[in-house]
Amino acid sequence: MPPGGGFTAEEFLRMQGLSPHAQLIDGGLVFASPQRKWNASVVGFLWAELDAQAPDGHRADREMAVRLGKHQVPEPDVLVVSTEAFERETPDTHYLPQDLLLVVEAVSPDSVDHDRETKPCKYARAGIPYFWRVENEGGRTVVYTYQLDPATKGYGLTGIHHGRLKTDAPFPVVVDLAAVRAKRG
Repeated sequence: MPPGGGFTAEEFLRMQGLSPHAQLIDGGLVFASPQRKWNASVVGFLWAELDAQAPDGHRADREMAVRLGKHQVPEPDVLVVSTEAFERETPDTHYLPQDLLLVVEAVSPDSVDHDRETKPCKYARAGIPYFWRVENEGGRTVVYTYQLDPATKGYGLTGIHHGRLKTDAPFPVVVDLAAVRAKRG
């Protein structure tokens, strides 16, 4: 049972025995259903591509908690962080918003509301410069790219990518999205 006012990030990060990929959203625990093959494939694929294409001073990581605030510790599917944050010894269970350049969420049937609405708003308010949402649309991988508008503290859509993701922000990236489908449809 959560305490009155919900769990804090400190309490959540000290909890033992939680199921994999548990998250703290608005002070409540959010548990993920077993991962689907498409989600596992797209997360692994994008993590490898982003890590290979990240500029000097940055690394990609996957499925790591981000301490956004007092009651917020989501776990993005893929993250691009500073090399300094990637290599530091402590904290070793999570990143901080200032460590991140990009967060990526791969939407699954049980995460639609969180990945499309709740988490992007929280990432934007925390000042994370870029957000990508990845969808499985009829067996095809589609990536929606967003950039933070510093004036509104909200994300603006910068592109919808079918078949091939090519963007210069947050750094030059080219990804053959059809390769994800070829691996696991």
